[in-house]
Amino acid sequence: MEKKLFVGNLPYSVTSEVLSETFASAGSVVSATVIIDKFSKRSKGFGFVEMATEEEATKAKEMFDQSELDGRKIFVSEARPMTNRDDFRK
Repeated sequence: MEKKLFVGNLPYSVTSEVLSETFASAGSVVSATVIIDKFSKRSKGFGFVEMATEEEATKAKEMFDQSELDGRKIFVSEARPMTNRDDFRK
């Protein structure tokens, strides 16, 4: 079963392709997405990587959490489900 990981503190120069290539050394990457600000079109400094299996996701987390990517220490954790944004406006 596929497992999604949150990757934080990414350098702004990192693209989705670079993120995918980096995590491929831990296993099969299903998808990799760097989140882009819709107004400035710049990276927001975080993204998501979906690994093919839970074992590969665990390996990726062990390999890359607290590691350095382009001079910045990145953080990797299990992604949490998205919440309804309307809850925050009340």
